[in-house]
Amino acid sequence: MKQLTLLLVLGISLSLCNLTNKLREAGKSGDSNKAAPVASGADVERPQPTAAQLAALAGGQDVRWDRQGMSWSVPPNWVKATEEEKTFLWRSPGSWDAASLIVSISPMDESFPVEISLNAYYDQTMTRAKNGEVDETRWLEIDGVKGVQFRESNPEKPDDQRRLQWLAYRNYGGQVQMVNLMLATRGKDFARHQDAMYGILYSTKLDH
Repeated sequence: MKQLTLLLVLGISLSLCNLTNKLREAGKSGDSNKAAPVASGADVERPQPTAAQLAALAGGQDVRWDRQGMSWSVPPNWVKATEEEKTFLWRSPGSWDAASLIVSISPMDESFPVEISLNAYYDQTMTRAKNGEVDETRWLEIDGVKGVQFRESNPEKPDDQRRLQWLAYRNYGGQVQMVNLMLATRGKDFARHQDAMYGILYSTKLDH
């Protein structure tokens, strides 16, 4: 199961690689690090957990990633699978039907165009939404950090993964970091885990 989840991390990293590399190169040009405005017509929302999402975390545990100054609330029966310098993973009970919290950190150059990148990710997910690949896209500010949050549509094959994801940038430990926070499970198990996954996402705390 650990290998399966690490494959998920690799897959999403590769899907973002080309765009990130292009933006990294853009940051080296004269004025590309100027802030770009938030996409027109898109308001920045803040977490508003429902009663069901809060209940899914009731009696749970607070977990902390000390190396990156991040923490979450997770249900009582979730367990740690991986904790490394740039990768953090907790999972629910189960095997192929389990849900996972997968967080990865990517250091960026000081000149990296953060706002341009965020807008590009937002535009990319809006395009995916038009193609039926994503059924929720929004600007979401968590603990003072603005990011792009999206949810993939139900996969054609029920055993394929469905992801709830938040992409953001922050300054931490003297560096610019991309925060890639993903909660995932099989499409046919998503509804069962959904309240817990949203609850975990909304509980995110980031040291500043």
